[in-house]
Amino acid sequence: MAESAEPIRVIHDEPNHRFEFHLDGETAVLTYRRAGDTITFIHTRVPDGIGRHGVGSELVRTGLEYAKSQGLKVIPLCPFAAAYIRSHAEYLDVVAEKLR
Repeated sequence: MAESAEPIRVIHDEPNHRFEFHLDGETAVLTYRRAGDTITFIHTRVPDGIGRHGVGSELVRTGLEYAKSQGLKVIPLCPFAAAYIRSHAEYLDVVAEKLR
């Protein structure tokens, strides 16, 4: 991924239950499952060709902001998402209470 001043623009593909970032023919995703007032982050996948530039973090941040805006509680099954939340305490209030 070339250095660029362009921000990472994540797309919410709601019908397919995922947040996506596309670059150079590759797609990074955060997949989720939604049930009632919870959203479960299942898996984050960032291809090597577009990794290591904050793409995974931006996918998770966007998912967390979506959850917050919808009044949803997050269940971070994805280890990457869980680690992101641990390092960004401002999102702890979005996590399902039993998992804080």
